[in-house]
Amino acid sequence: MLLVGLTGGIGSGKSTVAALLRQRGSVVVDADVIARQVVEPKTPALAALVDRFGEQILGSNGKLDRAKLAELAFATEESRSALEAITHPAINEEFTRQMLAAPPDAIVICDVPLLAESDQARNRGYPVVIVVESPIEVRLDRLEQRGITREDALRRISAQASDEERRELATILIDNSGDLSALTERVGQVATELEAIRVNSDQAH
Repeated sequence: MLLVGLTGGIGSGKSTVAALLRQRGSVVVDADVIARQVVEPKTPALAALVDRFGEQILGSNGKLDRAKLAELAFATEESRSALEAITHPAINEEFTRQMLAAPPDAIVICDVPLLAESDQARNRGYPVVIVVESPIEVRLDRLEQRGITREDALRRISAQASDEERRELATILIDNSGDLSALTERVGQVATELEAIRVNSDQAH
């Protein structure tokens, strides 16, 4: 098994890269998806959040109202720490479970948006880290197409790690400033490279 960290700033096209690698046979473990799964109704993490922040964080359907939780959880440093103390272990446990469930000869893409901002890169010790990059103007245009204003997009981008900080982690850099066909071709090259790394690491063991 080859563990690969995948990251990139908002609007960089990281999710598209993950989807293209999945099409080529990689197993993708998506931190964002898991973060939503662990707070579904009837999960221990959601019960713990309700205990800490109150019933007001639930919508009328019993599901988590993310906006309301964010409003309460990010109000103070203490409440943010409480949120992380509840959600991070649950996310980490499910993330690890999905990684270990992959076939022994799999290339496992660990899709972690905030890899550079967290200790995950160092803690998990990914042998390979892919960083997806795009120029700021391209990212702003993409985010605008998603319905995010330029002002909000710039605020989100500035809250994340810089390109330089992400680049420091990179084993493989993917430039996504072109169109989808250019990205697809580049991901094809990367998939071949990953397979070679996996085979070599298996032989070394």
